[in-house]
Amino acid sequence: MQKLFSISETAKAVNMTAETLRHYDRIGLCHPHKVDEWTGYRYYSMQEIVRLNTISALKSMDLSLTAIQKILDLNNLDKIIDFLDKAEENANKKIYNLIETKEKIRRAKTFYETKSATTKKQDEAIFIQEFPTRIIMLAPELTTPTVSNLWNYHRHFYAQIDPTDKKDYSFEDLAGIIEKDGKTNLFAVCTKYKSHPNLRTLPAGKYLCANCTEDNREKTLNQLLDTAKNQYNTVPEFTIQIVVLTGILQWDYQIQIYLSK
Repeated sequence: MQKLFSISETAKAVNMTAETLRHYDRIGLCHPHKVDEWTGYRYYSMQEIVRLNTISALKSMDLSLTAIQKILDLNNLDKIIDFLDKAEENANKKIYNLIETKEKIRRAKTFYETKSATTKKQDEAIFIQEFPTRIIMLAPELTTPTVSNLWNYHRHFYAQIDPTDKKDYSFEDLAGIIEKDGKTNLFAVCTKYKSHPNLRTLPAGKYLCANCTEDNREKTLNQLLDTAKNQYNTVPEFTIQIVVLTGILQWDYQIQIYLSK
């Protein structure tokens, strides 16, 4: 007499849950060998256990239950080989996408590690820092940093460049705001460039600086302007506000006011 196993015994033997076996029964993927007409209990034979182990092996190949049903119903080795060829092709695509995803994660991690290492923690104290000459490109349509325009920030600047000249431009991984003559524009610092109408030059020399948040940005800017005027006898022609990332969707600012060469 053929030995039968209860649903709990079968689930343990094939490393599945009883609910999974019930689900496979409902969708027609694997029916029990016998269902007790009085109790409704399901019983499985070795034949169903072999089928369930085969399903488990095919699932490990990342095949859907629908695909598994199709391959189990095939009675032609050539068709099975063709089916597995397609499954292998899909697996290769997923591997490629995972490698791409891992590379994006690595680049993002490197980016934020660099930001973390170079961000100054000045507790809003005013300090002086010297900068070399910086060439910046303005984004005329952007006046205020937002999550949407900071995401993939450099696209706004490459969009201004003739496609044949894009190889001649590159930018630092930061965003900034320049205020001059009552106008405000976001900008990117160029590391490689050629002549363009939206390029501007930030002179080399000493800059009066302070870090701030969005909430106290205006107050900090006015403080720096007063300090520049009263202590350094300087009325700046422009002010710079560098966006300092503090999180993926959060940022503070470093305000910079030019003093002298």
